Amino acid sequence: MLHVTGHAYSILVVGTAGVPDERSVSDLTARARIRDVAIECFAEAGFGASFRAIAARAGVSPGLITHHFGSKAILRAECDAEVLRSYQVLKTEAIADPSAYLFARLTGPGVASTVVVYMLRAIHAGGEPARQFLDSLVDQARVVMAESVASGLARPSRDEEARLRYLTHQAMGAMLVRLVTSPGLTPDEFVASLHDAEGEAVLPILELYTEGLLTSRQMLDDYVEHLWEPPGRLPKDGSPSQTA
Repeated sequence: MLHVTGHAYSILVVGTAGVPDERSVSDLTARARIRDVAIECFAEAGFGASFRAIAARAGVSPGLITHHFGSKAILRAECDAEVLRSYQVLKTEAIADPSAYLFARLTGPGVASTVVVYMLRAIHAGGEPARQFLDSLVDQARVVMAESVASGLARPSRDEEARLRYLTHQAMGAMLVRLVTSPGLTPDEFVASLHDAEGEAVLPILELYTEGLLTSRQMLDDYVEHLWEPPGRLPKDGSPSQTA
């Protein structure tokens, strides 16, 4: 939900800058135009948006959508793939210049509101497509986190996959809570509300990720000890465990 400086936090959030698209309108095929309009309709109205509504906005017949895609499930799968492609572009921008990314997102216009809201609706819809969508977000975050750890910006984790999944779910969940508690907003209005909230949350998020929350590491040490040597388990040398 928030766009905090550094590679590490760019893992967590959906950037809300304009998504570069070098394709001209004349270069887009009818299939691609339908897909792009469907993304807009799904972002605005959810996946209940009908072929008829999509067709009306795209200036085509509902039959042409059926001809190209066959079913809404196939149409949605192609929309998911395109939104994830756009999201990857934003992540690449964040990696290239994390500090500039923060301030541009806090102050700049050109919000890719359709991408942001589509992603949240894709997760909120639930089921296997939502799980696959989240898995794709985790896959994209993996590259950023690996680079952050390699550069020394982020600490390594004892369980990198678990951390990636947690951070992705946390970030998307925070925005999803805001979406479902702000009914009636257009995608542009919703993303504007995210920007309005950013100033309140940047400081506590930076504190949490930089300084931590707990004053003692005792709970972590106890839990790690339990994970690797739970009570009753014999160590590798066969002698009784000290934690038993």
